[in-house]
Amino acid sequence: MPTAASLYYFSHEAENLSSPPFILIHGAGGTHLHFPPELRRLNGYKIAAIDLPGHGKSEGIGSQSVSDYVQSIQNFMDTTNLPAAIIIGHSMGSAIALQFALNAPDRVLALVLMGSGSRLRVAPSILENTANEATFSLAVKNITEASFGTETPSRLKELAAQRMLETRPTVLYGDFIACDNFDIGEELSTIEKPTLILCGTEDKMTPPNYSKLLHEQMPNSELRLIEGAGHMVMLEKPREIAEAVERFVESI
Repeated sequence: MPTAASLYYFSHEAENLSSPPFILIHGAGGTHLHFPPELRRLNGYKIAAIDLPGHGKSEGIGSQSVSDYVQSIQNFMDTTNLPAAIIIGHSMGSAIALQFALNAPDRVLALVLMGSGSRLRVAPSILENTANEATFSLAVKNITEASFGTETPSRLKELAAQRMLETRPTVLYGDFIACDNFDIGEELSTIEKPTLILCGTEDKMTPPNYSKLLHEQMPNSELRLIEGAGHMVMLEKPREIAEAVERFVESI
């Protein structure tokens, strides 16, 4: 994978100048692999799926602030000469996308938010267990169990847990602190960018009501609930998500 602004990223159709570029931002403790090939290799689109600082193969130590991660995305765009992009974010990545749209609206063409919310409070037990190396594996097990719908194959959950266990405990804990401190409820209505909101009907981490509230308060948004999927909606229903993103982008 190439590197820009100290971030590793997966690049697809890098020379494509005929369509708007996408930037894919993963959630807490994730990497670019949290986005399935159906999204990372969306035909006809220039795509960069990044590893945030301290995640995957990227340098750094992670952060406890959504705003810090926003700055990392801006630095990445500056380095890769992207004046603006469609920002696709999952969970903490959606918080980064929303904050980016508030901080630098001229650099955001549109938003796709998955497993999102204007507040992302984290259960005290998750914060406590991710902060302690002795209970870190237990935290990852509990997070994984809560992140998928009931019909998800066990192999997919095992792979997700394995990838999260590769994240340093301090990085995952910092991500959850960043999520827990995130709250832009009073500013949502000022985000006027075209927005697609996607949420699994079985999402326990960011329940569908979170997405419904986003839709109600964001003036130029559309909401789609994905039947039978949990919080990792893009891994559980990759083709359905990719098709929804394609339709949305074509409509704008």
